[in-house]
Amino acid sequence: MKERLLEEIQKGSKGAVMKKHIITYLIYNENSTITDLAKDMDLSIPTVTKIIDEMHEQGYIDEYGKLETNGGRHPILYGLNTDSGYFVGVDVTWNSINIGIINFKGEVLKLQMGIPFERRDTLECIDELCNHIEHFIAGLTIDEKKILHINVTLCGRVNPELGYSHSFFNFGERPLAEILTERLKIETSIDNDSRTMLYGENIKGVVKGVKNVLFINIGWGLGMGIMIDGKLYKGKSGFSGEIGHTYGYDNQIICHCGKKGCVETEVSCSALYRKFIEHLQAGETSIILSEKDIEEITLDDIFSAINREDLLAIELVEQIGQQLGFHIGSLINTFNPDMVIIGGEMSRAGDFLLQPVISAIRKYTLSLMSRDSEIVLSKLKDQACVIGSCLLSRSKLFEA
Repeated sequence: MKERLLEEIQKGSKGAVMKKHIITYLIYNENSTITDLAKDMDLSIPTVTKIIDEMHEQGYIDEYGKLETNGGRHPILYGLNTDSGYFVGVDVTWNSINIGIINFKGEVLKLQMGIPFERRDTLECIDELCNHIEHFIAGLTIDEKKILHINVTLCGRVNPELGYSHSFFNFGERPLAEILTERLKIETSIDNDSRTMLYGENIKGVVKGVKNVLFINIGWGLGMGIMIDGKLYKGKSGFSGEIGHTYGYDNQIICHCGKKGCVETEVSCSALYRKFIEHLQAGETSIILSEKDIEEITLDDIFSAINREDLLAIELVEQIGQQLGFHIGSLINTFNPDMVIIGGEMSRAGDFLLQPVISAIRKYTLSLMSRDSEIVLSKLKDQACVIGSCLLSRSKLFEA
C-alpha cells in the first residue's frame, strides 16, 4: 500500500493531483458524497465516480454508509480508509519529547508524552532524538511499512519548505529534514511549534467554522501561529509569528535571542518563573515555601500553586495576562481575526490568565474589532503540538 500511495504522489500526473485533492477534501470534511466532491472539484459526476472507484480499489477510500435524506435515493458517503497508512508526529520541547501516531483518517492511536530529553545543538542529540522515535515505532502493533511520513516540530525559526531549522539543530548546508529522513529511513519534514499547534486546533480542537485565526503560544517563550482564509500563513521563509521577539519593554533584560526588551522577557513562562523567584527572594511568601527551598522551585510548582489559589502566583499570572491582552489587542487591530486561541504552557493557568487577557483586549482594542474576535483557551492543551504534528505529517504528504 505504501509503495503504491507514494508512487501516485511522485508521478505528479493529472490523476494523482485529483486524488490528492479528494484526500485533502476528506481530511477537512471527513466524509462526502460524490456529488459534493464533484462540485468542489468542478468536475463531472462520472469523472469523480471513476476516480473514487479507482481509489476504493487501491485502498485509499472506504464507503461509510449512506447519507440520510428526506426522500429519493440515499447517496453513498465516502471517507478515508483508516488502515491504509499511518503518520507520526514529534514535538521537541526544551526538556522533553512528545510522540504520537494517527491513522489515515486522522484518529489518534497512541501518544507518548513527556519523554525526558535535553535539547543540545549537536549531531549526537539528533541521533538521540531519532533513537526515541525509532523506539516509539518499534513499540507499535502496526506494520512499520505503512508509516508514510514523520513530522518533527521545533520552536523558533523553521523553514518547512526547505527543511531548515535556524534556531536549533542548524548544521550548515544540509537541511535538518534531510538528516532526519536519512537517519530514520522514512520521509521526514519539520515545522514550527506555534503553527503546528494552530493546525491541531483547526482539525481536532476548538476551531469550528472559522477561517481567520491567531494562536498565541505562551510557553517558555512567546510565539504565534497565523491562519488566513483557512490556510496556515508561513511568511517568505517560514518565520512568521515571532511576536515574542518584537520590542516591547525598556527593561534592559537580555532575551535569549541576544536583544534587549523583547516582549517575551515580560510575557512568557520564563518571565513568570523569573518574577516569582525574585518576589520570594525579596521576602514575599507562597505556599510553596512550606514544601521547598527557593532554589528547588520549578515551573510546575508554580502552576500547582496557582491551582491551589496561591496569591503571589495568581497575582503574577494576572499581571502577565494584562500585558498579553495589550499585545493581543494590537494583533486584533492588525488582523481582525475570527478567533484568538491562547495555548502553550501558560494556558495551564486557565481563567486566571484568560480573564485579564480579555479585560485588557476590551480596553486596548477598537470596539468593533474586539466584538469580531472570540478569545478562547486551547482545547488540546499540552497535546496540541504533538497532535498537530501528526496531522501536519499527513497533510504535508497529501494536501493539493
